[in-house]
Amino acid sequence: MLEHLTKETFLSKVFNYETGKEWKFAGERPCVIDFYADWCGPCRIVSPILEDLAKEYTGKLDIYKVDTEAEFELAAVFGIRNIPSILFVPLSGQPQMAMGALPKETFIKAFKDVLGVDK
Repeated sequence: MLEHLTKETFLSKVFNYETGKEWKFAGERPCVIDFYADWCGPCRIVSPILEDLAKEYTGKLDIYKVDTEAEFELAAVFGIRNIPSILFVPLSGQPQMAMGALPKETFIKAFKDVLGVDK
C-alpha cells in the first residue's frame, strides 16, 4: 500500500533535514518517494504502476507519495521543479532522483540496481 507523507511523517520515516545536514536515512526498508500533483497527467500514469509495485514488493521496500501542492517545503528541500519526480532511497548511500513517467520495467530495474531489492 502506498503511504502519503506529510512533512512530519517524512522527517520521522525518511530523513530529518531540520536536524541533520548529512543524508541519514531513517527508514527500515529501502523506499521510493513519488513527488506528484493531482493535476499532473504523467503523475496519473505513474500512480497505478506504483500501486501495483507496492503490492508486489510488500515487506521489501516502502513506496511513499508526496503531494507537491500540499507539501511545498518538502518539494523545495529536494528542488522539485518537474513532476513526477521519483526519489529512490537505498538503506545506505545517497538517494537518486529520476524524473518523468517511468515505465514499470524501469522501476523494477531501479529497485534492483539502486535499492538492491529483488522480488
